[in-house]
Amino acid sequence: MRVGISYSDDMGKAMNIAMNVLSKNEKVLKDPAPNVAIANLGDSSVDILLRPWVNTSDYWSTKWELTQKIKEAFDKNKISIPFPQSDVHLFQHK
Repeated sequence: MRVGISYSDDMGKAMNIAMNVLSKNEKVLKDPAPNVAIANLGDSSVDILLRPWVNTSDYWSTKWELTQKIKEAFDKNKISIPFPQSDVHLFQHK
């Protein structure tokens, strides 16, 4: 799973929040342990990679649940998930 956060947000805080959400989910396996890491410095966000391991039969339900829980935890802790945007500069030629 990948989640983008704003460049102005605290990466360590966001990673800790994400790991906390993963560790509280009973479907996420303890072995192998889940991973949370910075995956990419994108155009609009710092992308955090979350790698929770689950049983195959729990994959989709866990993915959907974790996606919701991560968003709720980020909102509660003032971590923003930015959307792509562009700045347009207009120059007048004489």
